[in-house]
Amino acid sequence: MTSQKPQRRLPLAAAVCAAIIFALPACAQPAAVSPVVSLDDPAKVEKNATTGIARLTLTERGLDRLDLKIETVKPGAGGTEVLLPYASLLYDSSGKTWVYTNPAARVYQRQAVTVSKVEAGVVTATDGPAAGTDVVTVGAAELFGAEFDTAH
Repeated sequence: MTSQKPQRRLPLAAAVCAAIIFALPACAQPAAVSPVVSLDDPAKVEKNATTGIARLTLTERGLDRLDLKIETVKPGAGGTEVLLPYASLLYDSSGKTWVYTNPAARVYQRQAVTVSKVEAGVVTATDGPAAGTDVVTVGAAELFGAEFDTAH
């Protein structure tokens, strides 16, 4: 007659072994890893002390890495509204909507948008960048990450 005790312990033993195996590579890491600081950072971030919104100036290296796409904001039907591509819209952690404008060559700045409607990939906004303003449609999430990067 065989005892059931060893069979009941098998899942516990397997879990302990798995934890040890997955923890071993982490043990081989050096205790303090110094970050590699590049002299050619991809972006210069200048925070506005009043608004907290940063002005990002990308280097040529940064532009090459991001491969940003830009579209122009169009006037809306009512004269007070503007039309933006939905791809340009970002949501922050509190649900506020933003776009990145391109006011000068290699310069990008986040701007708040008040969305009134989204239809067929087009955002109708009552507040945001003026018609004729260039906005980022591909790569805006990377700009958002660069703006809030705390590693540097």
